[in-house]
Formats: sequence, structure tokens, C-alpha cells
Amino acid sequence: MFEVVKDLIGEHATLEEQLADPGVHADQRRATRLNKRYAELTPIIAAYRAWERAGEDAAAARELSAEDPDFAAEAKSLDREREELTERLRLLLVPRDPSDDKNVILEVKAGEGGEESALFAGDLLRMYLRYAERQGWKTELLDANESDLGGYKDVSVSVKLKGGGAAEPGQGVWARLKYEGGVHRVQRVPATESQGRIHTSAAGVLVLPEAEDVDEVEIGPNDLRIDVYRSSGPGGQSVNTTDSAVRITHLPTGIVVSCQNEKSQLQNREQAMRILRARLLAEAQEEAEKEAADARRSQVRTVDRSERIRTYNFPENRISDHRVGFKAYNLDQVLDGELDAVIQACVDADAAAKLADAG
Repeated sequence: MFEVVKDLIGEHATLEEQLADPGVHADQRRATRLNKRYAELTPIIAAYRAWERAGEDAAAARELSAEDPDFAAEAKSLDREREELTERLRLLLVPRDPSDDKNVILEVKAGEGGEESALFAGDLLRMYLRYAERQGWKTELLDANESDLGGYKDVSVSVKLKGGGAAEPGQGVWARLKYEGGVHRVQRVPATESQGRIHTSAAGVLVLPEAEDVDEVEIGPNDLRIDVYRSSGPGGQSVNTTDSAVRITHLPTGIVVSCQNEKSQLQNREQAMRILRARLLAEAQEEAEKEAADARRSQVRTVDRSERIRTYNFPENRISDHRVGFKAYNLDQVLDGELDAVIQACVDADAAAKLADAG
């Protein structure tokens, strides 16, 4: 069992030697890549060594139990510990999503429901900003199109690790937020409703791994059409009197990205290019997933952005995730950024699906 770990032990030792070489750190990109891989392997090696020790100690305890019955109970305890370590190792050896360590660009768009949907989009944005704050992540507003009552017709924000460091395995920004993409439905009495009736509306969330390296996404010099126009705010109100807003069209795919949040045309262009690169990377990854659908398919890792994934029921203070059957009655806390339990339910379902696929 776990013969594959022996190869990983060799790789781990090699990485340790390389990282101890000062010359390696002269190439920052290479050093970062080696550090990430080392961080991935370290918990696997630690769990494997604990699993081996538990097996050896259990065998020794069973041998000694022939002379002293007290060792029989210790052997049983060590066997239970080894079973737990076996399950932990199996989970650690499940193939990781190569994008798990990436930062993300998160977009929230109002859907059906008019102004109420835009207000809910604002609630979702605040929920993600509070969650990022709790995780110690850094957020940056890239673009926002506000509604008349203070919600958002659409808004884009980048979420990243502070200081560019490496996260613990499974704790990266994409590793946690990738399950948020889809349609989020809300049931509540809208602020615009005078009769006190419960309405249902929805907002869409799109989560994209950010393209970190230029070579991850290739954009040719003739692939773009760039238009500039005057920014406007809620209700068509002019924000400034210069053509600072930027619209970029990627001609080969037809993807269009607009940014008007910054004061300068150059800044808006840079933000739009970040969003465009992330969308192109996501499209390339989805295409690769389709080609390897049998190996990658799961009920959680859907690419169908129209799928309703979650309901936020205000009268009952209930949140329900329809993909994994999660339900809790702490909606107020979730909207304040306490998302971990909801996300963990998706992580666990994803891991179970991968384990089932691996046989």
C-alpha cells in the first residue's frame, strides 16, 4: 500500500537539497515553484512516516501482549490510529487541482429581480470581502457598475494571498473559492417591497484563476480591439469628463471586458487586461477539462455557470447548497464572512468524488 509515496520521498529529499542551495534562489520564479512543490509533499511525507510508525508500534505491541495483556489494548489503539492515517494519506494522495495555489478574479453580476438582485449582488460582494479578510487575504476592486440604490449591476474584485507567499495545501485562494461559481438565489422581503411579500431573485458569481505568468495566456498583437469611452455612474450620471473607460474585445474568442473604475485610461486598460487574461485562462482550462471529462467530472466541479448552486433564505435564516445537500441556519453569520463550513462541505464532496474515481 502507498508504494507511490516512496517516489515522493525521493522527490522531497531532492527538493530539500535544491532549496538549500543559495544559487537556486537567484531565480525567484524557480525558487517559488520548488517551494510550492515542497510544501505540497511535506504533509504527505509526514503522514506516511506516522502511518509506518503506527504499524510498527502496533506490531510490537501485539508481540508484547503475549507476555503482558495490557499491550493488547495499546495495539488496538494503534490500529485505530493507523486506520485514520490511512484515510488521511488517501486524501492527501488525491490529485490536486493545478490551479489551487492561484489567486482569483471574482465577478458578481445581478440577475433576475432588478434592483433587488443588484442589492443582493452587493451582499454577496461584502460576504466575500469579509471572508477574504478572515482568511488574511488581500482584495482589490477592479471594476464596479453600481445600481441606483447602492447595489451592483456587476462588480469585479481580485483576491490574493498577502505578500505573494505560498498557502498550506488546500488553503489557497482558488482552492477555497472555486466552488462559489454559479447562480446564487435569495428569498427575502426586498427593501423596495411595501407589502412585505417575500420575493425570489438571483445573482451570478464567476470565479476565475488569475493568470500569473504572461506565458500562461498568449495574446497576439492583432488579437485585440480597444475602445475608450466616458465613464458613467448610477442612472447614467457622468463620473468624469474624459474618455477614461476602456472596453477590450478579444477578436479570436469574442470575449469583451470593460473597466471604468479607475480615473486614468491606462489603469482601466491594465485592469481590463487582467480580467481578460483570467477569462482566457479559464476558457483554455475548461476546454482541457472537456477533453478529459471522464477523469475530471464531478457534481461539484461544474462549469455550467447557469446552475443554481445555493439559496439564501432570509425569513428562515437558512443557507442551502444544492450540490452537496448542505443546510445550516446561520445565514446572518455566513453573510458576515463565516463561509468555511459551506465551502468545506463542497471540498469534502469533491474529495469523495475524486476518491471514487480513483477506485
